[in-house]
Amino acid sequence: MTIILGVDPGSRITGYGVIRAEGSRLTYIDSGCIRMKEDTMAVRLQTIYAGLAEIIAEYRPEEFAIEQVFLSRNVDSALKLGQARGVAMVCAANAGLAVNEYAARQVKQAIVGKGSADKVQVQHMVQAIMELPRRPQEDAADALGIAICHAHMRQSLARLSGR
Repeated sequence: MTIILGVDPGSRITGYGVIRAEGSRLTYIDSGCIRMKEDTMAVRLQTIYAGLAEIIAEYRPEEFAIEQVFLSRNVDSALKLGQARGVAMVCAANAGLAVNEYAARQVKQAIVGKGSADKVQVQHMVQAIMELPRRPQEDAADALGIAICHAHMRQSLARLSGR
């Protein structure tokens, strides 16, 4: 049994999803969003760190997965996203967790079956896979998708290595 924390970083909203993986069986534990107030970037980054540190302390995940940076036309947005990712990765590393990174297309492929899936398709499939009573909020669904993608990848690697 492995507890996985998935994170969809953002400078305004950072989604998180916590699941348990037992072989190919996945169980929902928790998900939500860390929302930043309109404040300085330093304070927003501090909020991300504190929120993730609290989640890590509460659920004690053994594995951590995060979305990779994507190319953006807006340089300012890309820099802010990179800073949010960096803070999340440092928080995980400080808790002794290895950081596993997945491209958005890879996550969508693992969840929906096509790398060009839209947010609603991801939400729908995450709801179905996790057997949730309603669709999770977009950022939480993305974070759960990242955790599910990581669980699938580790399951595939275990099969390939004969474990």
